[in-house]
Amino acid sequence: MPDMTPEARQNRLQQLERLAWILDSAIRIPGTGWRIGLDGLIGLVPGIGDLSAGAISSYILWQAMRLRVSPLIMMRMALNVAFESVLGVIPFFGDLFDFAFRANRRNVRLLRAYLDDPERVEYNSTLTVLAAVAIIVGAFIFIVWAIMALMTALAGLVTG
Repeated sequence: MPDMTPEARQNRLQQLERLAWILDSAIRIPGTGWRIGLDGLIGLVPGIGDLSAGAISSYILWQAMRLRVSPLIMMRMALNVAFESVLGVIPFFGDLFDFAFRANRRNVRLLRAYLDDPERVEYNSTLTVLAAVAIIVGAFIFIVWAIMALMTALAGLVTG
């Protein structure tokens, strides 16, 4: 994609902000100050809802890539979508989380902040991505340890 004029970039950001608002905040719950969006409603469909919502959310990532956002920022944005999609599959809790986390609006704010001040956002994103990787690696190690402990306990029961 050729370099965009400032006006075209601003228009693209406004379009993405509007999409994020529709996906995360367009519907006001009567009698409350709470807002939900189509992303959360789609996520209520058992089985494919959260995956479908995650796929729709990836449009914002695609547009960020077209705006030449750094790979680190793309990774942080993808982590936001993955985090919301993975936790969204948990019955009830995941749906509440999906309504509250609002990955699309987070990603558009991150995109706008990056385009305004890339160095600051890169630094903050480095810390966020490193923390996420550490948590994922720690969870993986814990799961492997738990499976090995369970297998050892089962082997002890079988062999007497």
